[in-house]
Amino acid sequence: MTNKEKARERREKRMQEISLLRTIPYSGHQRWWSSENVVAVVTGSNRGIGLEIARQLASHGLTVVLTARNVDAGLEAVTSLRHQEGLKVDFHQLDVTDASSIKEFGRWIKQTFGGLDILVNNAGVNYNLGSDNSVEFAETVVSTNYHGTKNMIKAMIPLMRPSPQGARIVNVSSRLGRVYGRRNRLANVELRDQLSNPDSLTEDFIDRTVSTFINQVKDGTWESGGWPQTFTDYSISKLAVNAYTRMIAKELLTRQEGEKIYVNSFCPGWVKTAMTGFAGNTSPEDAADTGVWLSLALSQEAVTGKFFAERREINF
Repeated sequence: MTNKEKARERREKRMQEISLLRTIPYSGHQRWWSSENVVAVVTGSNRGIGLEIARQLASHGLTVVLTARNVDAGLEAVTSLRHQEGLKVDFHQLDVTDASSIKEFGRWIKQTFGGLDILVNNAGVNYNLGSDNSVEFAETVVSTNYHGTKNMIKAMIPLMRPSPQGARIVNVSSRLGRVYGRRNRLANVELRDQLSNPDSLTEDFIDRTVSTFINQVKDGTWESGGWPQTFTDYSISKLAVNAYTRMIAKELLTRQEGEKIYVNSFCPGWVKTAMTGFAGNTSPEDAADTGVWLSLALSQEAVTGKFFAERREINF
């Protein structure tokens, strides 16, 4: 058996384990939430991984707010969850690339629910399939995947309600954005070290890194910039998400008990959704699992500033 075949076998075994874990209900002491007092917001959740995260959270009894840029698509998804599955789901339009849309959403959340407890940043785009590696839409990819995620976090933190269990922020990311991945990593060792050091990492540095990439795309020099070689724009956007996850998690650690906010990111895998042209090898159900698990962990089990895949912590 080749190494590739062994890796596939290990992964399939792990997916079977996760599918089994998902069937085990949370026991009384684990179930710290109720539908009346815990509100989860899932961005970009009218289809794919986001829709499945919304479905699984709602099936556990949470009040879930599904969001989408397109109102009709969002309402259609909510109607399905409500009427076909009997789940408690609300909808509000949201475009994470639009500051006014984020502001309006924040006002609505405050007015309707008094705030939120869980934020899952799922909204994202990718314009490459297969072996494609175009950077034609790099600005849109970075704006949506990184700046959209960052701006939602900034806007929602003041609205996250105090709780003995702590609030949760879960960012959907990717192994393609790992600083020290065996493949597809940054060529610049100094840049890798800076992005992986939470003690010196700043928002300004992350922003300058993605801006450097975008500027090189504009002047046509990005191919010699030492950036990741696969899905370059998407990889850069998720590298920035991972870095910001570490940075903001460290910043929020200073909060006192009862006001804690746990922030993590996870890779859902290569998922059978529209984003991959339905060419992935992971079902949306399995892909959503780690995000749901991070959202619902007990406070004594909760971690922060970490990156996960298949319910296991892996290096950024």
